[in-house]
Amino acid sequence: MTRSIRTTISALSVAAVALSGSVASGQGRPDPAALISAQRDALKRFAYMDGVWRGPAWTILASGQRHDITQTERIGPFLDGSVKVMEGRGYEPDGRVGFNAFAVLSYQIDRKAYVLHSYAQGLAGDFTLTPTTDGYVWEIPAGPMTIRYTATIGNNAWREVGDYVTPGKDPVRFFEMNLKRVGDTTWPANGAVPPA
Repeated sequence: MTRSIRTTISALSVAAVALSGSVASGQGRPDPAALISAQRDALKRFAYMDGVWRGPAWTILASGQRHDITQTERIGPFLDGSVKVMEGRGYEPDGRVGFNAFAVLSYQIDRKAYVLHSYAQGLAGDFTLTPTTDGYVWEIPAGPMTIRYTATIGNNAWREVGDYVTPGKDPVRFFEMNLKRVGDTTWPANGAVPPA
């Protein structure tokens, strides 16, 4: 047996003993059921987002032109309600999908924070989402500038705006959507692969 293998085995043995000691003394891994329950409870405040949404939206292109689309969202709970899954699609006037985004909203117990893990236009990132009395705010750091999205949701209506925020300057609006709730959805929980 080589020295490096013996060293690795010794290190694993020490780790196993330490782990078994911490589990035996009650200092082991947290109870998964308790974690999931806490996450589910934290996400209940966003239950009003579940369902299918549709409405007009616009964005300002790099050219400075306004571009109008039809925006849709489908949102539902997953993993026993411990995360919320979202898909957004922006449809061009001819029916093509011009924009597609996917996100998972979760609650990180250790940080006591909501985190939005987002995928869009070939990019991905984790962003803090802050609840408000009637919606939420989330931001993307972009150098000296911040991209801020602010949503107001109530009475089956969802308005979200996006602003470029630069210190010492007025915010510049580059995005707005005004959606209406169309109905319920069983997505993403429905359609799981059965055991046989």
